[in-house]
Amino acid sequence: MTLADLMARLAEIHGDRTFVTEELEPGALRSLTYLEAARQVEKWSAAIAARSEPGLPVVVATANGVDQFLVCMAVARAGGLPAPVNAQMTDAEVDHVIADSGAKLVVRSANDLERGRGSRGAPPVAVHPDPGDIAALFYTSGTTGRPKGAELTHRGLVGQVSTAAAWPFVMRDDEVAMSLPVAHIMGFVALMVAAVAGVPVYFLDRFSAKQVLDAIEDRRCSAFVGVPAMYRAMLESGAEDRDLTSVRAWISGADVMPSELARRFKSFGATAALPGVGPVGEAVFIEGYGMVEVGGSVAAKISPPILPIGLGDSLGVSMPGWKMKVADPSGRPVLPGQVGELWLRGPGVLKGYWGDKAATDAAVTPDGWLRTGDLVRSGPLGTVMFHGREKAVIKSGGYSVYPLEVEADLEEHPEVLEAAVVGRPDEKLGEVPVAAVRLRPGSELSGDQLRVWSGVRMAHYKTPREVIVVDDLPRTGTRKLQRDRLLPLFGTTS
Repeated sequence: MTLADLMARLAEIHGDRTFVTEELEPGALRSLTYLEAARQVEKWSAAIAARSEPGLPVVVATANGVDQFLVCMAVARAGGLPAPVNAQMTDAEVDHVIADSGAKLVVRSANDLERGRGSRGAPPVAVHPDPGDIAALFYTSGTTGRPKGAELTHRGLVGQVSTAAAWPFVMRDDEVAMSLPVAHIMGFVALMVAAVAGVPVYFLDRFSAKQVLDAIEDRRCSAFVGVPAMYRAMLESGAEDRDLTSVRAWISGADVMPSELARRFKSFGATAALPGVGPVGEAVFIEGYGMVEVGGSVAAKISPPILPIGLGDSLGVSMPGWKMKVADPSGRPVLPGQVGELWLRGPGVLKGYWGDKAATDAAVTPDGWLRTGDLVRSGPLGTVMFHGREKAVIKSGGYSVYPLEVEADLEEHPEVLEAAVVGRPDEKLGEVPVAAVRLRPGSELSGDQLRVWSGVRMAHYKTPREVIVVDDLPRTGTRKLQRDRLLPLFGTTS
């Protein structure tokens, strides 16, 4: 199976069963069956085929929601490469993706495909891509400081659904609730996995702790998929006073989940069932580890009912087909217990970065290993223990914020000489970006003014929460920036 024929195949399997119910606004719901979703994909794919050539990227800049997922499927059905972008991106950020991808077609609303060329025409000729071909581009930032398009293959994306077979055991025929950006790999794959498993989804296009808790209570959802920041928000919104006993699986990813937070939610979901045993006292808690470069999760740790949260900072056990090794810069395994870089190899490793051979060669070895930039050491039972991010990526509320990208933007201000960005610990979001800048002589620009200027240009999760003006930045003897000495400038040491 490839991304191009996924929805059609699922329609054959699941037919008139509910695929998704979407809350468009409070009290306004839309439900789609698998057949209806497949017909929509077929119709939109005809419109796309009439406006773009096979093999070319198509930027999908629609609002977050199920339609964005279906438009991506329609692009693949038409033989194109969907490149979804987050609705929270600024116009400048979206323009960069358009320019970098070379896309000739940008879909800003699904309604655009309901009129004009191809909207009433015959469906496109069926495409039959090889599983190793590029299926989609998911943009992320990297060492250049600007977003790069990760080339994900059909084998990699569709391979993520292998985990779907286990979902019915914890969710039965109830709904899974989720409120994730479809343009981010976690949201896209979570929706795809649920679809393949035949588990109906209740989708909220914007996260609201109260609305998610209401949905779980009112609709008796069997699972919730989110990031740690969402779980923190739900706890602060009174999760412990809600009836969440319908939940059999809490699922988290994109950031490190504090053990105590996971324990709390395990106890809230109190009707988990084991095959042949029946209801037991707690829900399952599942934490996934992955990144856009591998098309989703490659490892997971699972705390079954009645068993405690364990393994500390472990990334969990690798998924079938994936290999992990703790390596030195040359790729040789380090000694047990020593800290090294996590290298991954498996079916989902990106084919490359779109139009960036240098970045591809730096990230992927000739024999298929991906250098993750994450620092780990070997742990018990074949696990690896997380130690930090070599790439200094800031994880804020489930989003990845890349310091070099924010620095490059700040340095575009005519009065800024140099900028340095680091993550500051935050109780709710995990980390938030903060910036120290050097100004041109004579400038009277304030940090607050620069923060407001940046907020107009960048998505809110990238915008520095604090900007300070300094005379100099901490450097080594060779003038390399010492990021570990930045935090004390903000009155923070860890």
